Amino acid sequence: MSIESDLSVAPGTFIPLSEVEVRAISGGGPGGQHVNKSATRVAIVWNVRTSRALRDEQRARLLEKLASRLDGEGALRIVAGEYRSQQQNRRAALERLQQVVQRALIVPRTRKATKPTRGSVERRLDEKRRRSETKQERRGGKDQ
Repeated sequence: MSIESDLSVAPGTFIPLSEVEVRAISGGGPGGQHVNKSATRVAIVWNVRTSRALRDEQRARLLEKLASRLDGEGALRIVAGEYRSQQQNRRAALERLQQVVQRALIVPRTRKATKPTRGSVERRLDEKRRRSETKQERRGGKDQ
């Protein structure tokens, strides 16, 4: 994935990087002087509601699937801070955005109901008959 290009999220659908807001923030955790004086952690924000890259059905699907990850305005925020380099964190955050959106846009196939085969029906009924006979034998009659 090239940083200068748009993000491909579905066949024929690209998120223009002009719609993605990238912010460098100071990282947390250990790292001593380096982490205290450099903003290598990256937060990217992409607004699903206002994006021109999506068709209406894609927007509706993303708003539904990513509802728990969106803020009140419909913006998706992804933070990456696992690398010492701001450039690597930016790349990681953009890749994560791409993966999240791609997964959310996948429409699962609808299940087609199928009839059981004649053999499976016969096997099931056979087993039921055998089980019934076993239980009948256990019961015994009045002469016991």
